[in-house]
Amino acid sequence: MLRDDGRIPIAALAERIGISRATAYSRVEALLQDGVITGFSARVDPAKVGLSICALVFVTVHPQSWASFREALVEMAEVEYCAVTTGEHDAMLLIRATDVGGVHDFATGVVAGLPEVKAVVSVVVLDEVVRRPYVLPADLPERPSVARLGMTRWTRAAEGRDALPDRG
Repeated sequence: MLRDDGRIPIAALAERIGISRATAYSRVEALLQDGVITGFSARVDPAKVGLSICALVFVTVHPQSWASFREALVEMAEVEYCAVTTGEHDAMLLIRATDVGGVHDFATGVVAGLPEVKAVVSVVVLDEVVRRPYVLPADLPERPSVARLGMTRWTRAAEGRDALPDRG
C-alpha cells in the first residue's frame, strides 16, 4: 500500500488492510526503525520537467582508481543511478539530459575526461518500458529451475576475504 501511495493517512491504510490504526502506525514505525523503509519522496516525470533524454553510460575504470571515481561520481548531478557491474564494463550510469547534445557533453566531456576512466560507451534509451521504485520478495513469482549450462555461477568469497582493506 505504501509503495503505491506513500502519503496515505494511517487511518486509511489501517482500513484498507483491515487492522487497527494503532497496529498500522506501529508497523510503519517498525519498518522505518528497521531501515526497511528508507524514506518517502515524490516520483517526478523527467520529461515533464525538461529532462526528456535518458541514456545509459557504461564506464570502464582503471584498476586501483575506484575510490576517486566514486567520489567524482557522487558530485555529478546528471547521474540518476549508478551500478557497479560485471562483464565488459565496470559501471553503468543512468543519466538524464535535456537533449542528445547533453548526453554527448556529459559522456565525452565529463565522464571520459576523468583520469580514472579508461573507456566510455553511451546509449540513448528509446523507451522506458518498466520503471519500479523497488521490488519486494512477494512480487517475485515462483519459477521452475532451469539448467544453467554456460551461465554465470556465483561463488562466495573465501573466509575472511571480505575483510581485506579497500585499496581504491
